[in-house]
Amino acid sequence: MSQPAPAITAYVKTFCGWSEGIRAIMRKYDLPFEEKDIIKNPAFRWEMEQKSGQPLSPCVVVNGVMLADISGEEVERYLLAEGLVGGSSKEADAPIDSACTPEAHEAMARGEVPGASIRFV
Repeated sequence: MSQPAPAITAYVKTFCGWSEGIRAIMRKYDLPFEEKDIIKNPAFRWEMEQKSGQPLSPCVVVNGVMLADISGEEVERYLLAEGLVGGSSKEADAPIDSACTPEAHEAMARGEVPGASIRFV
C-alpha cells in the first residue's frame, strides 16, 4: 500500500526563481499542493508571515511543518529525509536553487511581469 501524498501549502511569488524552484519540485514528484501567491493576494503574505514568523519567501508547509525561506533543493532534501517521497531519476524542469535575474527584479519593481505583456497598476 502506498503512502498518501503529504499535505503541502506553498507561499510563493508569481514570478520568482526561488518560487519556481518550489513548483519544479512539486512537478518532479507529481505532488499536489495548494499554491498561495503572496503577490497576487497580500492576505497570503500576511498569513505566511504570521505562520513563519518572518517575511521572506518562499515558505512551504508540509504536513503542518513550516519550512521558512526555503529553496526547491531544500524542500526536496526535506521530503526525501522524511520519507515523504522516494528517490526520482527524473530531473526538475527548472532550476531548484536559483534567484531571479536582476532584470526580473527590476521589472517586478516597476510592476511588470517578466516575459509577459501584463502590467500591474
